[in-house]
Order: sequence, then C-alpha cells, then structure tokens
Amino acid sequence: MAIAHKVGISRVLAEVLPDQKVKEIQRLQEDGEIVAMVGDGINDAPALTAANVGVAIGTGTDIAIESADVTLVRGKLSSVVTAVKLSRATFRKIKQNLFWAFFYNAAAIPLAMLGLAHPVLAEIAMATSSVTVVTNANLLRRARILLR
Repeated sequence: MAIAHKVGISRVLAEVLPDQKVKEIQRLQEDGEIVAMVGDGINDAPALTAANVGVAIGTGTDIAIESADVTLVRGKLSSVVTAVKLSRATFRKIKQNLFWAFFYNAAAIPLAMLGLAHPVLAEIAMATSSVTVVTNANLLRRARILLR
C-alpha cells in the first residue's frame, strides 16, 4: 500500500483470493473501467485473462505468462511503467505515420489521376512517404521510456 500511495494509486486490493480477483475485475469492467492486472503466479492466471490487459512478470510461473497479454522479461515491477510509456510512444508514432502517408499520397495521386501531374510525381510521393514513415518510426529509439 505504501508503494501505491507513492505512485499515486488511490485504490488497492490486497490479499484477495483468485476468484475474488476475477469478480472484482469484472465489476470494474461493468462500471466502464479499463482494467490492467499485473501478476506472476498460478493464482493470478484467471485474473490476468479476465483483465483488459494482463501483464505477467517474466520471472513468474508459466501459466501466468501464458495467460497474460504482455510479459515483462525482467522481474521488476517498474517495467510496467516502461511498457506503458513505450506503448504510448508507439501509438503516437503510428498516428504520425498514418498522417504523413496519407498526406503525401492524398496530394500527389489525385493530381496524377487527373492528369495535372506526371505519374512519376505520384511514384516519388509514395517513395517519399515510405522513407518518411520508416525514418519517423526509427525516431522511436530516441523516446525516453526507461525509468532513471
């Protein structure tokens, strides 16, 4: 509970039996909440499956790892924060890449189809779009996602 307080988590359920974990997750989901469950043992497997996102600690049991959507390789709980940051950064890049791919192609292809631009211009736009998307995706390597 002390760690939860330090990281800003106001509601904590501790020492809950496996079937009660699943019921609590389902209740939260019925209330419209999106639930992430972090676990490492056999008793966590049903709750990991029931949660919207199940996160297994990689040093845990095989059944927990198989039940989860995400497995953290390290046994450090702080890796959950890193995984969330990486996920957010990845979705930002996906949105940026969709914009740039659409921008280049939406500008050049209709012009070429209407005969207002040479078809090679559309080909150059498609190639430029691909280079931009790959370059932008590689910038994800610079994202600050690790805890210091």
